[in-house]
Amino acid sequence: MTTDQQARRHDAPGRAPVPVLDAEAALATATVLAERLAVGAVERDRERILPVAELDALAASGLLAVTVPARLGGAGHGAVVVAEVVRRLAIGDPNVAQIPHSHFVYVNALLEQGTDAQQHELLGDVLRGARFGNAQSEIRSRHVRDHATTLHPDPDRPGDWLLDGEKGYATGALFADWIPVLAHLDLDGPLHVAWVERHAAGVEVVDDWDGLGQRTTASGTVRLRAVRVPDARVMPYHLTFERPQTYGAFAQLLHAAIDAGIARAAVREAAAFVTTRSRPYPDALALYDVAGASGDPLVVQAFGEVELQVRAAEALVAVAARAVERAEEHLTEASAGAASLAVAAARAATTAASLEASSRLFEVAGTRSALGSLGLDRHWRNARTHTLHDPAAWKVHHLGRHAIDGTLPPRHGQL
Repeated sequence: MTTDQQARRHDAPGRAPVPVLDAEAALATATVLAERLAVGAVERDRERILPVAELDALAASGLLAVTVPARLGGAGHGAVVVAEVVRRLAIGDPNVAQIPHSHFVYVNALLEQGTDAQQHELLGDVLRGARFGNAQSEIRSRHVRDHATTLHPDPDRPGDWLLDGEKGYATGALFADWIPVLAHLDLDGPLHVAWVERHAAGVEVVDDWDGLGQRTTASGTVRLRAVRVPDARVMPYHLTFERPQTYGAFAQLLHAAIDAGIARAAVREAAAFVTTRSRPYPDALALYDVAGASGDPLVVQAFGEVELQVRAAEALVAVAARAVERAEEHLTEASAGAASLAVAAARAATTAASLEASSRLFEVAGTRSALGSLGLDRHWRNARTHTLHDPAAWKVHHLGRHAIDGTLPPRHGQL
């Protein structure tokens, strides 16, 4: 069976409504599901087994619908709940946690720029378990406009469009019901979102992702050849950034939550290994008569240092989530900028924490931990791969500029 066949979903009308979860239920559900995800994470990483059943369980749980507004029948949770849901899922398997990242972001996009009809159709589908993917990044440079993904007028259907292009890093597309595609109207027009059904004619999703980490996100290629798109399924994207917004901060917050989850998972697995499998170093036995490796004072010190860094990163994620919610309650240039800065701090801190925790895991656990069969290296590979999405150095740069002269970050989807 091909990966495309593995990822195929039942049609949305045949699915039952998913549960509408209050905040407590959403967090409890995420915790239980994360425990389930952790059980097969090593094997899925080693064999590159796509998490089809795990994503089905995620969709059926109601967690993908937590940000659908109450006026449309959802729970209407904000950044605080969804960031913590994503962090907990990432502790179990950050691949599964990353796949719905774009889903949550494009739910947000619909709330920003979608018409009432678009919101009712597409978010109503989410309430029946549907998933959104993404087709954002151009295969070629974004500055090569001759090759940009475009929407051209459909000569056979006046008012509708034909979509052509090729996108990469399309996390979630293989498993999606709907693929939101960023495209220019004609060649020189502004960016819009075209909502395309996953199995529409002219849509090809290629499972060609071969990253060293986050191996089962299926972040491959989407090819679009004369895909017919009704005008009713096209919405503006560029308008989002012409006013103060938290769209970019929300997206970056979820990335930070994934990295925080990777860091926490690395600490937990290192602790389990040290207390059950590591041998004490001879000097620790001779000088301190320790009962096991977990009693080695240098090991304890290393764990304390990493724990401190991970806790700080987790705290900054929580602070950033609250800042995003505060900004959304009273949206101004200043409140949106404050949210972006808070998220920048969380993004930089979780980048450092995930890389440090997943690397020092081997330092504290010893030689046995390097066995390939254990798969402990997946934490570092996942952290290194995922943290490359957006350079942490630019987050620090914007923090520095604001500290010096009060300059707020620019408005775009990465802040």
